[in-house]
Amino acid sequence: MKNIITKNLRLRPLTMDDTADVFAYSKNKNVGPRAGWKPHETIDETEEIMKTIFVDQENVWGIEKDNRIIGSIGLIEDPHRQNDQARMLGYALSEDYWGQGIMTEAARAVLAYGFNTLGLSLISVGHYPSNLGSQRVIEKCGFLYEGTIRQAEKIYTGEIRDVKAYSLTRAEYENLH
Repeated sequence: MKNIITKNLRLRPLTMDDTADVFAYSKNKNVGPRAGWKPHETIDETEEIMKTIFVDQENVWGIEKDNRIIGSIGLIEDPHRQNDQARMLGYALSEDYWGQGIMTEAARAVLAYGFNTLGLSLISVGHYPSNLGSQRVIEKCGFLYEGTIRQAEKIYTGEIRDVKAYSLTRAEYENLH
């Protein structure tokens, strides 16, 4: 899997050497819960998650800025679609970098990769209604709102949350570019 270089970022495969950087943003109480996962309590916990979710995974990148990993982004299987030409966009970013356009820049680069390199027909994305920062990224990338999936996910606290669902087809993407 290749690196993706943007104006301000380098998206690259994560390695176990990135564990400390990932722990640094994953322990923040405002990062994980916005995506439904609990803040990491120990670096050992991050290490296990690195092994199962990030390292050696296809189409999952660390977001590198200033020679450190400040977030992650990837195209993963969409649990709501039985379509091998569709993937779901997922991401997380260190709170220190929120509101700077970094995730929009990374997401646009990954969308280009998904449609132009992987040949996907559709990319979906979702967010919890309270996560307005993620909603702004999604809207800036041109995704179209499909609807709210009510009582869609149980998060780590046991709370059941709605998910606002969006998608972008290859034709819609091409019309934007």
